[in-house]
Amino acid sequence: MDRTFEIDTGESVAFSFELAGLGSRFLAILIDMCIQIGLVIGLVLILFAIASLPNVKAHPPANPHFVKIVVAVGLGLLIFVNFIIFVGYFILFEWLGDGRTPGKRLVGIRVVRDAGFPVDFGASTIRNLIRIVEILLGGYLISALVILISPRNQRLGDFAAGTLVVRDQAYETTFPITGESHTTDPLFHEFTSADFTMLESYLARRASLTTKARRELAAVIAARIRPRLGVRFNDLNDEDLLIHLGASTRPSSPPL
Repeated sequence: MDRTFEIDTGESVAFSFELAGLGSRFLAILIDMCIQIGLVIGLVLILFAIASLPNVKAHPPANPHFVKIVVAVGLGLLIFVNFIIFVGYFILFEWLGDGRTPGKRLVGIRVVRDAGFPVDFGASTIRNLIRIVEILLGGYLISALVILISPRNQRLGDFAAGTLVVRDQAYETTFPITGESHTTDPLFHEFTSADFTMLESYLARRASLTTKARRELAAVIAARIRPRLGVRFNDLNDEDLLIHLGASTRPSSPPL
């Protein structure tokens, strides 16, 4: 079941997010698992190819003790590589991909902190290490049951890490200032509807906020938006960045 949750900044500014439902999360994990299985199959094929090389087959080691050591080391490496593929895969993509694994990106969902911040390395590590415990307790059945009864569609890993999985669809409606869709502007190509909502709300209410509240709110929004901009505008502070982005949507603004 899809639900929504709201972040209240305490200064009469609130942002709503649509939580990802069980179906979209299951589809995303299915896609990711197919990719992971493909990586494992590719690794096994490479190992078989190496073992089948003429030089390897022609000169087998004569020392049985050495063979046992090689087998033990190889088995350890295989376990480690599988851990990296099945656990590190999620951590790496969520951390570097702004909460999106390839499966999540295709489905249109992503992981965020429960306060709306982008997910960081620590939170992603915690939620995906707990994934191992969930699988050992009963596979993804436990995760599905917890998601269904959780008010915010969280599994055990989300509770432990303080994360949520939200919908991250492209911004398709027109922007009220220009009447043009931002999906055609390269600057806003990676922006989502939630990004535009937060930017609009901030600019509309900025003058009515206290200096402290204005800076804190700008920091929250900029932390979400900056990963989509790469290294662009790193010389601007959070408030100036949001003002600059807002100005770029107006017809009178010069091209960037």
